[in-house]
Amino acid sequence: MIVYPAMDLMEGRVVRLRQGCFGDSTRYDADPAIALAAFAATGAEWAHVVDLDGAKAGAPAQHEVIARLARDSGLKLQVGGGFRTAGQVAAMLAAGAARVVIGSLAVTVPGIVRELFETFGAERITLAFDVRITGDEPIVATSGWTEASALSLWEAASRFPEVCHLLLTDIGRDGMLTGPNFSLLEEAVRRLPSVQVQASGGVATLDDLRRLPTAGAIVGKALWDGRFTLAEALDAVA
Repeated sequence: MIVYPAMDLMEGRVVRLRQGCFGDSTRYDADPAIALAAFAATGAEWAHVVDLDGAKAGAPAQHEVIARLARDSGLKLQVGGGFRTAGQVAAMLAAGAARVVIGSLAVTVPGIVRELFETFGAERITLAFDVRITGDEPIVATSGWTEASALSLWEAASRFPEVCHLLLTDIGRDGMLTGPNFSLLEEAVRRLPSVQVQASGGVATLDDLRRLPTAGAIVGKALWDGRFTLAEALDAVA
């Protein structure tokens, strides 16, 4: 399993949100460049970086900041936050990002996302489906988690047979340190056997990491709050 230490940026500062709510954030004093360098020194190969300003605005808003981090960090960066066009994706990849995360666009304008796969290849694009559990059904949310679509996770994923990397977030678990939605993640791995699923939301302990059935895990608040160290996380999944 790949552990992706997560860094969410707002105005160039590291923050973490609770359940995707921009009005409920925790700011951290860490310098983003120093933090990423520490991740690399610890042995991480990847990091997950989100432009929260871009996610809110619907277009990348911190390109220069993230480009500098991609160039200097020594890590492969998976970058998300407001990407809507091929030009935006191309600019981020050219700046040094290893993958770009595409979220709401996969639901609202799937044709553009298919073109992104054709243009950049499945290895350079990570689809992100953020879901709220309604009854027993995972329903995909859009617009920075503020709106519910009419699509289940399974319907949305079926639109993209070419997908290689899929980041799955249970919004109700995100930033809450209550543990991942293991049943959802297990079902995703079972129903999408050719996809490298990344678990996001709720990881609070090393045992959570050990239990995950996925190919990757996004770990944010637990690291930033000192629940465990990145070294311990990497060792737990080795």
